Amino acid sequence: MLDTYREVVTPEGVALHLPAAGPVPRALAWGIDFAVRLGVLMILSMVLALLGRLGQGLYLVALFLVFWAYPIVFEVLWRGQTPGKRVLGLRVVAGDGAPVGWLPAIVRNLLRSVDMLPFGYAAGLVACLCDRDSRRLGDLVADTVVVHVPARLAHTPVPGVPALAPGQPLRSDEQAAIVAFGERAPRLVPARQAELAGLLQPLTEAAGMEGVRRLFGIANGLLGRR
Repeated sequence: MLDTYREVVTPEGVALHLPAAGPVPRALAWGIDFAVRLGVLMILSMVLALLGRLGQGLYLVALFLVFWAYPIVFEVLWRGQTPGKRVLGLRVVAGDGAPVGWLPAIVRNLLRSVDMLPFGYAAGLVACLCDRDSRRLGDLVADTVVVHVPARLAHTPVPGVPALAPGQPLRSDEQAAIVAFGERAPRLVPARQAELAGLLQPLTEAAGMEGVRRLFGIANGLLGRR
């Protein structure tokens, strides 16, 4: 199933596009978390076995916490991510794009017992396939959605061109646009750089790559570099 985008409009009128995750990456993340929990329980069982009956009681408490508290605590305290979700680049958020809170995290995870029916998460899979945002029953009740975490682009400094002073006064938004060009242009092909720089030819009084070089110099000047 293809992943889709969930559009959320904030009270300020800004449209957010949340890339909702499909059932396949979610299942893989669940598998990783399941393996982590089994590993933790295996280690605890070997340690608590040394305590006899007391260890058996403590193991039952640990069994409950690992299988039910594990996802809730991680999703709330680790910005919507369990270890499995972090490996797969997923995150649980509220339906409006806000961080997930304690109550929604508790509700969505307790309702896994319903999503598991009648076996193998069949009910949850059917719900994911029927919902445009691939939400299982627990997500629908808690108003949450699992989304892909956008990849962070590495910061690229403005190329080391000697600083230039702009030949005319610039507004703050114009200064920000020139600095943004200086930081992002190195990731573009030269033809695209020259095309964008051509829009500011009245400022740079140069065309082609010379205009690009002068814009880099003005960006460095605005950043206080020499």
